[in-house]
Amino acid sequence: MTIDLNTISTAIAWCLAWGEGRKPQFGLPLLKQMREALNQGKTEVPEEVKALVRQAQRLQEIDKNYFPTTLNELKEKYSDLWNQETKIGLVYGGATQIKQYVFESSKLQEIRGASTLLDRINLVDLPAFFNKKQSESNIDNTQYNLAKNWLNCNFPNHPDISEALIPEMVIYSTGGNLLALCPAAFVDDLANAIEKRYVKETLTANSCAVGERFRLLELRFGLFNPTVENTPWLDWYHQNYNKPLVQAYFGFPGSESERVEQFKNRKSFNELTTKLAVLFNQRRSGNDVLNRPSRRYPPMFETHPYLRRDRSERRSAVTSVQPPKLPRETDFSETSARQHLVGYRAKKGSSRIPEWYAESQLGWELCEIEGWVNKFDRFLDRNPALKHKYYKDIQPGEVKIAENLSHLGNASQNFIAYIYADGNNVGGYIQKEIRTPQEYQRFSEDVQLATEYAVYNALAENLHPHKLKNFNDEDSTLSTGDLVHPFEIITIGGDDIFLIVPADRALAIAQLIGQRFEQILLKEPLFTANSAAAQIQGDYQIQSSNSPTNPQKIHRYKPLEAPPTQCKLSISSSILIAAYRTPTYYAKDFIDQLLKSAKERAKTLKKVGYCGGTVDIMTLKSVTMISSDVKEFRQEALFKKINQNLKLYAAPYTLHELEGLIASIKALKNANFPKSQLYQIRSLLEQGKHVAILNYRYFRTRLKQGKKELREQFEEAWCQAKTNEGNLAPWMYDKGELERDKSNYPLYETIWRDMVDLYEFIALENDDSLESEQVTVEDEL
Repeated sequence: MTIDLNTISTAIAWCLAWGEGRKPQFGLPLLKQMREALNQGKTEVPEEVKALVRQAQRLQEIDKNYFPTTLNELKEKYSDLWNQETKIGLVYGGATQIKQYVFESSKLQEIRGASTLLDRINLVDLPAFFNKKQSESNIDNTQYNLAKNWLNCNFPNHPDISEALIPEMVIYSTGGNLLALCPAAFVDDLANAIEKRYVKETLTANSCAVGERFRLLELRFGLFNPTVENTPWLDWYHQNYNKPLVQAYFGFPGSESERVEQFKNRKSFNELTTKLAVLFNQRRSGNDVLNRPSRRYPPMFETHPYLRRDRSERRSAVTSVQPPKLPRETDFSETSARQHLVGYRAKKGSSRIPEWYAESQLGWELCEIEGWVNKFDRFLDRNPALKHKYYKDIQPGEVKIAENLSHLGNASQNFIAYIYADGNNVGGYIQKEIRTPQEYQRFSEDVQLATEYAVYNALAENLHPHKLKNFNDEDSTLSTGDLVHPFEIITIGGDDIFLIVPADRALAIAQLIGQRFEQILLKEPLFTANSAAAQIQGDYQIQSSNSPTNPQKIHRYKPLEAPPTQCKLSISSSILIAAYRTPTYYAKDFIDQLLKSAKERAKTLKKVGYCGGTVDIMTLKSVTMISSDVKEFRQEALFKKINQNLKLYAAPYTLHELEGLIASIKALKNANFPKSQLYQIRSLLEQGKHVAILNYRYFRTRLKQGKKELREQFEEAWCQAKTNEGNLAPWMYDKGELERDKSNYPLYETIWRDMVDLYEFIALENDDSLESEQVTVEDEL
């Protein structure tokens, strides 16, 4: 017989051969022999399991586009799969309220430690339950053994639970979540183990996991009724598609062909993952689950008003560390001590236990931790050109990892930028394009690879190790003259990205991340022969349409020069520029709101065929600048009605527009536009369209240099009139064709305010820093 090398086939065959009991229905040696034969592509498997292997293969051989018109057709064509009664487990779980845990401290080392610990659990510990090693490094091997032994000790079984699980069962384990197959008997144990592992290691991080058991054919054709023959199918759907409840589940179809397509999209492996997502939300909300402990009582560490607390003021301190063991006296709870220790390990890449932690006698077992900078360096080693561009003449060993946000702020006049990015249309793509576990697995690997490599490439292209200048921070062990990596990767998981970078490079980094993400998924050769693009398995190219898009409805900056979007997936980003002393909890709230705004813009532009990325930006030059949410602030403070509707900002931007915004600010700087006049024009925007136009033209005519570049990169690029060859600088006209609420349209909007706010944070060519600029803290209101 021909053996399919599909790893999901191996996982399904293993689950069928194990059976529904806690002990395998065939001996373990025979199951291992079967798995080895499948993985090596041998032509024979043990006779006892040959029929089960063939069933797993037949399930995977079903054409992606095949869909039976009736259940009788399915029963007749795949009678062996129809009659297979052995159920297969599917488990889904991971961390919840991640940012609440990661950003409960304002200290960079503890933020890094919290994020790294969650990443280690998700990327190393949970796959270790399935005997899956993420790499062959000694670091991962030690942690792999610890996690595996912990599972067997805490959830005893004979044979051990780890014996029932194999690496091929893991569909994905990225983005803070795990989805995996397993023998039916271990669904509850695995879900409990996932939740318990997060609590055991972090003490306070929230997590949730659920599981369910499914018939074999359900893995391909979605949920069946307990009596399979009574499952509603296409004939039933054609008769009931107009009912509100049916439309809420399957969508709002039009023609018969659209109804069939929507039914097919729903009745696939996606329906199983949707059910798990519903169960996940129910359990996260505190609902009871049969045969499982309640989750209504999350871990709590009560404190007392007269006891000493840790730095976050959340929990009672269990140890106090004095200088010189740490730069200043610090009180730790057990949770914050673990975060600080993991951050230290990730920074140093060492297995040495610091003296202060050894003396605390907390006794938590921790192996070496591989931080994001180590992974970044490995990427550079595989890409010598980028390595030379990033390090230039500096030896990598001379560069240290930033300890505090002040190190990052030192590279850009004490201002930093938070970049938070998330994928667009991921859920829609999964619903329409992915119908099998194997496709889920490939998709997850592709997105993780594209996201990670896009970030590394953007950092290497735009940054360079920074030498600390005029630096004095009592919380730091580094001093003036030391070299540091000028970035912090908080997390890269699935399609999520969270970075902290110097303010003057933030826009270029976010723009390149979005661009590279799409290029990698489209398999464009960017790096080396062994590049990420060469490893992409899926096809994410947008097929040509008979109705071409109109770039003038999408882009406001040189629309006819904008490249058409070709990738089905993209990334939206939020950028918050703020002083490094800005409270992290305060910044985090604005970052979330900006990302929501950017994704809403992406959804709006998708109506006219744009599937690319969007970016929203805000600059906080003082902590008290905004006291309300972003949307409310913009509506009340930056929207005026003076004869015409005036919108005094233009964010969010498409990636093409963001590139144009950077070019426009550079043109403004090259023209040496006096700062006093920049601020004066900005203040005059509120007095009406004509006043702002008149004053802009007056000041522009007085410039002694850069007039041509400013005209090309700002006036003609952004502000062209719709009915003649002139321009409306500094305004742009928007009829509001894409907006649902047209009450405030048409309107005039402008990028001038954004240009002024970002003026100090755009570096010119060959500038390593903004040494010549002096960023002022002012009240923007």
